[in-house]
Amino acid sequence: MTEKPSTGPERADDADVSEAAAPAPRRRPVPSVSMERARGAVARVVWVACFLIALVLASAAFSYALDANANNDLVKAVRHLADLFDLGWFDLDNPVWAADPDGPNALTKTALANYGAAAVAYLVVGRILERLIRP
Repeated sequence: MTEKPSTGPERADDADVSEAAAPAPRRRPVPSVSMERARGAVARVVWVACFLIALVLASAAFSYALDANANNDLVKAVRHLADLFDLGWFDLDNPVWAADPDGPNALTKTALANYGAAAVAYLVVGRILERLIRP
């Protein structure tokens, strides 16, 4: 009779040695899909909120540039929201950059510069926060 060639270890001791030589790989905990979705949703909400605030600030700046009717309720609302979102740093009463008060269109230039800078700051901070939060 002929014997079949062996494909495994000849002795039981050889099998124990080969398994013991290779330690089992350590597995890192994998975040669940629901956690990734939640982080993605929160990151999206943060980005959209910062984008909408920047849009309000830009709209307020353009309301000054286009010399919009200050008695209009929509213009009042946009300018009031912009005043809330400027965080006191880009305020028109105490601006970061102020145009020459005696020059032409001083308020328009001040509004464009300060509200424009605030809008850019919100966009940059929003994008950074979004990248930090997203998985």
